[in-house]
Amino acid sequence: MGSQDNTAASNSFLAYKSAKVFVAGHRGLVGSAIVRKLTQLGFTNLVLRTHAELDLTRQSDVEAFFASEKPEFVIVAAAKVGGIHANNTYPADFISINLQIQTNVIDSAYCHGSKKLLFLGSSCIYPKFAPQPIPEDALLTGPLEPTNEWYAIAKIAGIKMCQAYRIQHKWDAISGMHTNLYGPHDNFHPENSHVLPALMRRFHEAKVNNAKEVVVWGTGSPLREFLHVDDLADAVVFMMEKYSGLEHLNVGSGKEVTIKELAELMKEVVGFEGDLVWDATKPDGTPRKLMDSSKLASLGWTPKVSLKDGLVDTYKWYLENVNL
Repeated sequence: MGSQDNTAASNSFLAYKSAKVFVAGHRGLVGSAIVRKLTQLGFTNLVLRTHAELDLTRQSDVEAFFASEKPEFVIVAAAKVGGIHANNTYPADFISINLQIQTNVIDSAYCHGSKKLLFLGSSCIYPKFAPQPIPEDALLTGPLEPTNEWYAIAKIAGIKMCQAYRIQHKWDAISGMHTNLYGPHDNFHPENSHVLPALMRRFHEAKVNNAKEVVVWGTGSPLREFLHVDDLADAVVFMMEKYSGLEHLNVGSGKEVTIKELAELMKEVVGFEGDLVWDATKPDGTPRKLMDSSKLASLGWTPKVSLKDGLVDTYKWYLENVNL
């Protein structure tokens, strides 16, 4: 039943490149980066299923998959995600689908003997008015941001589920919570993408259309933290190899940039020659949102991709893959 004593030493991840590794959600922004990283490292036995091949919300299907495949390592990058509009419009989907996916995968992985599982989530698990930078122990210390509480509650339940299985079953289930991500396979949809891909698309379209200016909401003063998804994939491998603790770990770049600095850098990377205009009548949003990733840093992990290099890389992917 997977109740064996799982010490970090017996669970070396990088020592077993032929071990079966199930990456749930391998087609998304996060999952695709993890697959790229594992492939680069020489892992030869990745177990991947599309949504059409395996619906993770169906308990019996997930049970059958784990009984048949018995992956030794599991990385849970599958989730229903979206921006403020989507969260406000489909709250039932965000809480029920995410709870179903993670409950089915975590329980089946344990029951069918997986050695180690990593559950991923994001900084929206923290209270709306958490201290800055946000430490791990800010979890459950105050009310959540109302626009994404359905998603956040599901992710908090996932963290607690991993902790509960570790406490009761001595099973090596860990959690990592990342900051704002960007990179190849991001969502560049004009209405429901996040700030960085949305800016990239707008500057690109303005450039193509020879527009005179790009208008950006707010004053440009809010501070944001961004992490290239390849850095997250690197951190995932690091945690699978080095971390076996009860507490979830923050995964961030540790670097803040104002929205104004981001927009100016984006303008340069895209090569837009027109003016950048700020509409200060529009809301700025949260003034600052930075994660405290010092615990992960103290274990020896640091991000490697600079924001400039990351934007260049992402724009290259955008030009090659996004149909306008």
